[in-house]
Amino acid sequence: MTSSETSSVLDLAPVVPVVVVEDVADAVPLARALVAGGLPAIEVTLRTPAALDAIRAIAAEVPDAVVGAGTVISPANVADSVAAGARFLVSPGWTETLLDAMKGSGVPFLPGVSTTSEVVALLERGVSEMKFFPAEAAGGTAYLKSLAGPLPQARFCPTGGVSPANAPAYLALPNVGCVGGSWMLPGDAVAAKDWARVETLAREARLIAGVRSR
Repeated sequence: MTSSETSSVLDLAPVVPVVVVEDVADAVPLARALVAGGLPAIEVTLRTPAALDAIRAIAAEVPDAVVGAGTVISPANVADSVAAGARFLVSPGWTETLLDAMKGSGVPFLPGVSTTSEVVALLERGVSEMKFFPAEAAGGTAYLKSLAGPLPQARFCPTGGVSPANAPAYLALPNVGCVGGSWMLPGDAVAAKDWARVETLAREARLIAGVRSR
């Protein structure tokens, strides 16, 4: 998939791994394991000092990965992420200033929402693809199901509390394009650099998502 084909975050893959990279040396083998397991869209959160270097390394060395930046909360985050090679942006929430920066970035983005008013406000600004966060705490599948009636044009990537147990229920909803989660990246596996286990868990996540015809 080339960058010109990355037009919608929601259509990249049914499951988007949400990655926190503490050691930049882990970025490339971790990304390769996820891609080998069938999860090419990788959201690297900007929660650590290593994040931008991790995005840069994955973009340069793992051509089959579509790497993006998560926890984008400022225009500076937008600029730095795109400069590092991020091909999509994800925020936990949004402001007018942040939205303007993401819209001007040249890459697809998912602004975060957790209320109906936020969804309506984004639709008013011409944005119909969003991150639903924190998904479980904000009402889960029941909430998203309720939004589908009055706001069918809005599509979501639920993140926050999504797991192998509830991912199929989210993916079965007509207004959900993909889910985000980190269950395929358990801390002990990453600490042990057990990339084979990460690949196996990624493959299982892809199979879980396979319950939804795409």
